[in-house]
Amino acid sequence: MPRLFTALEIPRDAALSLSLLRGGLPGARWIDVENYHITLRFIGDVEGHVADEVANALDRIRRPEFTLKLSGVNAFGSKKPHSVFAGVSPSPDIQALQAEIERICQRLMLPADPRKFTPHVTLARLRNVRNEEVAHYLSSRGNFATAPFTIGRFVLMSSRDSIGGGPYIVEEAWPLEAPRSTRQNSFERPSEAARIIR
Repeated sequence: MPRLFTALEIPRDAALSLSLLRGGLPGARWIDVENYHITLRFIGDVEGHVADEVANALDRIRRPEFTLKLSGVNAFGSKKPHSVFAGVSPSPDIQALQAEIERICQRLMLPADPRKFTPHVTLARLRNVRNEEVAHYLSSRGNFATAPFTIGRFVLMSSRDSIGGGPYIVEEAWPLEAPRSTRQNSFERPSEAARIIR
């Protein structure tokens, strides 16, 4: 089975801004632009029936669409940096969506992710790169920011073992709900919460 994870996709304009951060760091393996994403929850290698259970549970999530903005560039691995990434500006919406997915995974008895959720877009993997070179790269790109963009869906992605991450494949996608004023028609099914309130 491929490795599974839930994620947010990066729209083209923001991906183009991220692509301008490539280069200037010897020894970095840069992520392909089409593979940029924000991981929400790593699920891992699971059996087919577990993947189906996860997908069925995620299908019940009802959340509104929201806007995000990427800002700042940093590195993971303080003593020995192993990757550089673009950060995500603080967003209660992404935290709430991730927390709901986390609760679903825990109910399905999937192993907890030991790392604290830090929303980010990985730009490059590092190997045998000197700390001074990483520090220089980060200091010259510290003011990076994208224009805000709308998150209209979240996805279940898969990855195969490969060098540098990717290729990633969208296995399933679930739309987030547009504000009522922009909905195409009034026949869309209400959320579970809305049905209970009525």
